[in-house]
Amino acid sequence: MLKLKIHSHLLECGTDEAGRGCLAGPVTAAAVILPNDFSHPFLTDSKQLSEKKRIFLKDVIESEALCYGVAHVMMEEIDQINILNASILAMHKAIESLETTPQFIAIDGNKFTPYKKIPYECVVKGDGKYLHIAAASILAKTYRDAYMKTLALEFPQYNWQKNKGYPTLEHRDAIRKH
Repeated sequence: MLKLKIHSHLLECGTDEAGRGCLAGPVTAAAVILPNDFSHPFLTDSKQLSEKKRIFLKDVIESEALCYGVAHVMMEEIDQINILNASILAMHKAIESLETTPQFIAIDGNKFTPYKKIPYECVVKGDGKYLHIAAASILAKTYRDAYMKTLALEFPQYNWQKNKGYPTLEHRDAIRKH
């Protein structure tokens, strides 16, 4: 059972990214503030869920969260600042887009740079420990997947609607060929 958040007495957002291990497409981050009474029986790390469950949970999260934000950092900027910095920038942009400023930020992973002067904690495998980080992982993944499906219409030879830009054998072969 995942915990709701790290500090029960603070307005806390969870944040996570998707696309950091991809060869194509943006890195996408989400930030989510859940209500203190939120729970869901199968909300967990997006990587543990089927696409169908992620899409179902996306709707649940969007309707029940106090607020959420999603942001892409595009490929050209990733190439300029590197994938780690792009991931952190995407998280900052997602937090910035929240309707309410959090009092604390819980980050999936082990690297982050301070956002304004808000206290934060990095949590390795946090998307499998805290509901708000798991919710952010689902929004980041579903928004990024939707973007890659749209991009696949323009570049069908890479089969991004299926591989979403991850380095599958088929995707690496398509890169060599095209």
